[in-house]
Amino acid sequence: MAARDPQSPPPYALDRDTLEREVEIEAFRSTGAGGQHVNKTESALRLTHLPSGVVLVARDSRSQHRNREIAFERLVERLKRLNHVPRKRVATKPTAAARKRRLEGKKRLAVKKVTRGKVRGDE
Repeated sequence: MAARDPQSPPPYALDRDTLEREVEIEAFRSTGAGGQHVNKTESALRLTHLPSGVVLVARDSRSQHRNREIAFERLVERLKRLNHVPRKRVATKPTAAARKRRLEGKKRLAVKKVTRGKVRGDE
C-alpha cells in the first residue's frame, strides 16, 4: 500500500452512519418540470460534508427520500476519489537498445535533410 502524502487531505469515512453524522442536509424546492407539485414540495436536497467541504445537490426525483439516497451515493463516490492516493512514479532510464534506436533514427533524419540541400557544384 502506498504511503499517504502528509499534505494530502485525511482519508474520509465512507460508511453511511458516519457520513450521516458528518453531513449537513438542507431541503429546498427543486426547479424544472413538474407543475404545481414542484412549487409546493421541498424535494431537492443539498448535502454539505463538513470535514471535506464537498457540497452535492440531488434533485433528480420528486421524492425527497430517493434524492437523499442519490445524494449519499454521489457523496461516497466523491469521497472515494478524494481518498485515492496515486502511486508514486519511479523514474527509469532508457535501455541501451532504446538509446541506440533513438540515435539511429536521428542519423537517418540527418542524412535525409542533408540530401535535400543544394546540389554541390551547381551554384
